[in-house]
Amino acid sequence: MAEKILVIEDEQKIADFLKRGLIYEGFQVEVCYNGETGLKTARDISPALVILDVMLPGIDGWEVCRRLRAGGTVSILMLTAKDSVADRVKGLDAGADDYLTKPFAFEELLARVRALLRRTRPATETVFRFADLTLNVGTREVARGNRKVDLTTKEFDLLHLFMRNPRQVMTREMIYDRIWGYDFDGESNILEVYIRYLRTKLEENNAPRLIQTVRGAGYALREE
Repeated sequence: MAEKILVIEDEQKIADFLKRGLIYEGFQVEVCYNGETGLKTARDISPALVILDVMLPGIDGWEVCRRLRAGGTVSILMLTAKDSVADRVKGLDAGADDYLTKPFAFEELLARVRALLRRTRPATETVFRFADLTLNVGTREVARGNRKVDLTTKEFDLLHLFMRNPRQVMTREMIYDRIWGYDFDGESNILEVYIRYLRTKLEENNAPRLIQTVRGAGYALREE
């Protein structure tokens, strides 16, 4: 069965372009032109992924993203004409899983869509454990001791990579290749942002740090 994608984009030419291209690639596609309608449609059709423009009439994309993230675990790819670090970080803070700046090549958008969908498809239940940290691949649940840890899709994928390679130093290049699968064109701060988010969530209530910085090399999952 074709996976459902919801496009929330107020520029009709871009929305039509995305709809045609994604339908051609075998997806079911719904299009909305404002945030309010997009939120209602998301509740109605439960899409696998939302492609979300930032600059929307009425409720802007950042607020739509926050509400979508609060209501479920749908993957969110944000589109924006802005390319500042502050805007990228704002999108991640709102709960976006990925970020693409206009203008973009459809092939790149498609690669990111497929990468996000691969990571949210049901998997056989496999449980990884390290110290008091538990990650269940099948249910996509994470816990630190008895405390449930809620992660975005990209945060989960990053932690899953560390859990599969405990105590090994993961270089930044290795992480980019395995998690994003494409060149970030110098957006080197994105990984640091995700590491910071992961640490904040995992270290709540003064829990010991498990994701260590290995100076000049990368990161490693290991006890202090």
